[in-house]
Amino acid sequence: MTDDRSRRPRLRFATEVLLLQLLVVVAVIALTSAVFVRIEVGRLERAAEGTALAIAQSVASQQDLRSEVARLSVDGTSLDRAALADGPVQRAARATQRRTGALFVVVTDDRGIRLAHPDADRIGQMVSTSPEEALDGRESVSWARGTLGESARAKVPVRAPAAGGTATSRASSPLPVVGEVSVGFNRARVYDTLVEDSVPVVGAGLVAVLLAVIASVLLRRRLVRLTLGLQPEDLVTLVQNQQAVLGGVGEGVIAIAPSGAVTVCNDEAARLLDLTRPVGRALPSLALPAPLADMLDRSAPVPSSATIVAGHRVLLVDVRAVHRDGRDLGRVAVLRDRTDVEALTRRLDAVGSMSAALRAQRHEFANRLHAISGLLDTGEADRARAYLADVQERGPLHYPVQHADRLTEPYLQAFLGAKGVEAAERGVLLRIGPETLVQGTITEPGDVTTVLGNLVDNAVTAALGGDDPSPWVEVEVLDDRETLHLSVMDSGPGVVSGEDLFTRGGPDTGAPRDPAQVHGLGIGLPLSREIARRRGGDVWLASPGGDDHGAVFCARLEGVVAS
Repeated sequence: MTDDRSRRPRLRFATEVLLLQLLVVVAVIALTSAVFVRIEVGRLERAAEGTALAIAQSVASQQDLRSEVARLSVDGTSLDRAALADGPVQRAARATQRRTGALFVVVTDDRGIRLAHPDADRIGQMVSTSPEEALDGRESVSWARGTLGESARAKVPVRAPAAGGTATSRASSPLPVVGEVSVGFNRARVYDTLVEDSVPVVGAGLVAVLLAVIASVLLRRRLVRLTLGLQPEDLVTLVQNQQAVLGGVGEGVIAIAPSGAVTVCNDEAARLLDLTRPVGRALPSLALPAPLADMLDRSAPVPSSATIVAGHRVLLVDVRAVHRDGRDLGRVAVLRDRTDVEALTRRLDAVGSMSAALRAQRHEFANRLHAISGLLDTGEADRARAYLADVQERGPLHYPVQHADRLTEPYLQAFLGAKGVEAAERGVLLRIGPETLVQGTITEPGDVTTVLGNLVDNAVTAALGGDDPSPWVEVEVLDDRETLHLSVMDSGPGVVSGEDLFTRGGPDTGAPRDPAQVHGLGIGLPLSREIARRRGGDVWLASPGGDDHGAVFCARLEGVVAS
């Protein structure tokens, strides 16, 4: 049987929040009002007690009343009630009662017998509350119930008049107590201003409730807008799905809200971009690579994809704008690490160039061997030796590389020969510097040719952007045990800065490049530095340019040469 409660329509989360806020506000206002009432009651009670005490002190200090009470306070003397009811003590008490609005003003003798009372029939009787404290010479205030009901009352001793008719005694000992004065105020009279004092508080409470209703309605609307109308269980499902997706994919994901703050950044994106706790931070404070920051900027058009350089990594970035119900929710970027793929591609290009050069060498060697064989077969030994001497002097293959004979290492010779052909096709002369000396053999041709090829390619492009009518690129290679030192210099205009060349990167927009900044606009330099640093070496800018040359880049590769 289905539970009836499951059939009831459940309130929306925003409505529940609204009702809860109203309940909290009403509870706070009620609690505050109760505290106010309690404080105000205490204040009124203390004020009533203070007023009663002041009136009692005033009555007890009257000289005529003190003299009359002292005369009547005679032990064993019977009091005339009729005379007391119309006597000076009763008249003074009633006058004070009418003037102050007190509930009662009672005067007693030194035994507690009433000498004055609002009800004349009670004159001559013992008071209903103990007079001992006042008759002992002490003043007191309290709330007590007597014959006239509960009241705030004060009791003050009445002392005998001083000798000579002065109001106070200058003797060292106090005057004897001859009676007491008791003044009381009715509780209803004490609290008659409580309602009047509470009106502003009640009004403020009603205004606060009204403001709370308005604020709650506005907050409910904002909550619906922020959550896109989703319920808590929907949000839980979305969070679970998000965590599953972000934690399960191998790509980096970073999302930017319309305000420019980061809302999502998984661990892979933080690793690729070297970010620490980026969620909640503004986009300009993240120090992202300039191309990525531009792609995530909402003021720029949304690009589909681009390849950028972030530090020493090459990243493929896909950026998409996110909308829901026509509302812009920001942009999401998916990052894929292509560092290894790009490095492998460039290594394959370098190896391909070197393989082509080696095939050409092999073909040329075969031709020259056939020529030598033919000379020997015909008995032309002297001409064969002369031919071999010429081959030894000019090298195994004639490349358009100046001073190619300075480099005898086969891998480097073949690779730079191929690069010389490419440079010559673009009108640039590739030459080997005078400090070149390689006595060992290259053991890691892939890394060496990748780094050297990137530097040479950039140098050729830079040389074409210079003012030299005969552009050139000079390469120097020197080995030191297992370490290989590379230097590439060009005739270009030089560079503006150094370290920025290793961090730039971005999509190829087809715009003309600034010749002064041609180095590092792609991904070659960052990859070259990464390859060198993996081997304990480095790639750096040795000189931004001079009067007779352009930029000079150097590299150090460890463990790539065998003696």
